[in-house]
Amino acid sequence: MIRVIRNALFSWVIVTCLIIFESTWIYVRNGLAGFAAFMQEGPYTNVPLTLASVAITWLLAGFLLLLLFKNKITKNTLIGWIGFFIIAISYLNILRERVRYGDIAYYTEAAFSIIKGQSLPDTYLYPPLWATLLSFLTPLGENGILLIAWVANLLSLFLFYFLLRRILEHYQFKPQFAALIATLFILVNMPVLRTLMYVQVNFHVINFIFLGILLYKDRPFLSALAMALAVHLKASPALLILAFLLEFNWKWLAYFAINILLITAFTVANNGLNPYFDFINNFLSLNAPRSLSLHDNSFDSVIGMTLSYFRADPSFVRILVYLAKGTTALIAIILSLKTKTYYSEKENGSRIYNSIIPLFIAMTIFSPLIWEHHGIFITLPFLLLIKKLESPAEWTLFGIAYLFVFLIPTFDYFPWSYERLPGMLILLGLAWVTVKRNDSHYFSTINNWAESLIVSERQISR
Repeated sequence: MIRVIRNALFSWVIVTCLIIFESTWIYVRNGLAGFAAFMQEGPYTNVPLTLASVAITWLLAGFLLLLLFKNKITKNTLIGWIGFFIIAISYLNILRERVRYGDIAYYTEAAFSIIKGQSLPDTYLYPPLWATLLSFLTPLGENGILLIAWVANLLSLFLFYFLLRRILEHYQFKPQFAALIATLFILVNMPVLRTLMYVQVNFHVINFIFLGILLYKDRPFLSALAMALAVHLKASPALLILAFLLEFNWKWLAYFAINILLITAFTVANNGLNPYFDFINNFLSLNAPRSLSLHDNSFDSVIGMTLSYFRADPSFVRILVYLAKGTTALIAIILSLKTKTYYSEKENGSRIYNSIIPLFIAMTIFSPLIWEHHGIFITLPFLLLIKKLESPAEWTLFGIAYLFVFLIPTFDYFPWSYERLPGMLILLGLAWVTVKRNDSHYFSTINNWAESLIVSERQISR
């Protein structure tokens, strides 16, 4: 068997070299237009993205052969690798060339605004780091930025899969169960799909947060750097720093402050302070009266749209919004003060590992805007609830919440379009009910069962 795999890998290398030679020849003679003869164009065909999807698929095939040749696919890793390749190929197929991409246009506009010395557009609601990084790509044009951001987003999805498995293992999920949960969660998931279709920054942000958690114990500086990058990409993760404050680890907090300042210095050195002022103005404008969107699941939109049918006074609407946000934030903060809720081992960082989970919920619900792709940020609170649920009623509520947040497509019809916020509130309620509970016997049973899903004592490659 190993000889067959070696020959297949050798053949893949030879064919790859031929493809590179032929592609170079086509591009030199006819540019990107030369590749159009090899594909059938659809309504939204983008030649570079089509080529990128084909190239990544081919590289994944070679990667699989290499894993087999190196004996990396064993009885213990089989389920994990199967999950990865299913997810990778599925989303490559979905995203290939017939998708119109969304938020990347706002990022591109911000990047060109920085290069021209103009103010950030009011549609850009992030700190300047992402726009600054994309500004280095402006010589490639809008399509070049789209291509690189698209590939980076897809690679970030792959990393998200591995980090999600690792962080579930950190919270006492056994490897096989973590692989199954991560695969099923990512495979059918509207926030994941929307993040990819909008070329959003969510995967980059959540990956940095996960790295911040996983690296905290052994690599505090890198942990702080990862969290600082997450905050500089999207402001809302700043709330998660409360978990690290509760640990009273002043060394880590100093590292975080240093990295925040270094990243700020990098953006200021390139573009000055004005982009930060623009960001603050854009962020503050979110609290000003604005047109409501049925796709925005924030308290601001839900309460505003509901009371608009009763012609309620805007000031009364704002009071209710602040009251709702304040209540949910208070509940989440109280939960964050509890110990041993999700991580029971006594070690450095255990308070962080527990307190950061409800803060994920607060970070999402407290936002003045909650789009369908923001569900990515409550991945961990949802999946860790599996450890705690016991009664049929709790599992039913969990299923309803999961359906609302991750499965149902966004609707344009009031009030169906607002189903995600109730799902998040159910999540918060279940977290409150189960806060003092040990792991359920259901979790222990399924966790142990998953470990039995080993097909053979021998390595698959043999």
